[in-house]
Amino acid sequence: MDNRQERPVRGILLRVLSGALFTGMLVCIKAVSDEVPVGQSVFYRSLFALVPIVVFLVLRREFPGGLATRRPLGHALRSGLGAAAMFASFAAVALLPVAETTLLAQLTPVFMAVGGVVLLGERFSFYRAGALGLALAGVAVLVLPGLEASRAHGQLAGYALGGLSALLTAGALLTVRRISRTETAASIAFYFILVAALAGLATLPLGWASLTQTAFALLVLSGLFGGAAHIAMTLALRYAEASRLAPYEYIALVWPVLADWLLFGLPVSSGFILALPLLLGGVGLATLEGRRAKRLLRQ
Repeated sequence: MDNRQERPVRGILLRVLSGALFTGMLVCIKAVSDEVPVGQSVFYRSLFALVPIVVFLVLRREFPGGLATRRPLGHALRSGLGAAAMFASFAAVALLPVAETTLLAQLTPVFMAVGGVVLLGERFSFYRAGALGLALAGVAVLVLPGLEASRAHGQLAGYALGGLSALLTAGALLTVRRISRTETAASIAFYFILVAALAGLATLPLGWASLTQTAFALLVLSGLFGGAAHIAMTLALRYAEASRLAPYEYIALVWPVLADWLLFGLPVSSGFILALPLLLGGVGLATLEGRRAKRLLRQ
């Protein structure tokens, strides 16, 4: 098997691994959410995510040389949006099952497709319209059953925060699309995590919790898992196109379902089961639109 055949397989395996690592990160954050404020979780997650990322960059000989930048304001915007998305995501997972938080994160490529029209002047195509329609339908069937629940207020806040996190992440990735023409992946990843750590540290005056050994260990693991997930996803996209990886989003959602069931005793909700094909269908259409746009640019 030559390299061209091996690369997609390697990319798919890394995508599946990144999903498992990302789930591990959210599990750690949810496990400490009752005792650790969101800002404190963001700080520790970001601080310890620097460890695998810096090691990875050193091995690739991109540290510190790869951190040079010609667009500091672009990094500031991307990092600020990414840090805000992390705050919203961690607040959401404190209120929702890990699986539902992860599913809402799948709105990101749909928001990116719409953002390309609103912010970048791209054409509003059938693919974008279909992606948006399926995503809205998926959110509706996820949220509506929760309206009857006794904890509806907390659930609705969680859904809103999860959607906000996806929207902010889409904005951050659209910014990455612009600055990556001149900036390295190393600098984009490093400055995002640095800004997120500083944003988390800024919440110290609001009151942080005294950490038990277990809570501290979980926060360290959240950072290591998060940093490793970022590396795995970066490499996956290097070895395989996003359109080829899209079907494996289903596998990435297996891990949070298992985590909710085995670790937190939370069954899969009917809303999640109904929303899953709709939201991932929207992701698929958004991915096809991105692939079509690439093909047009090459012509």
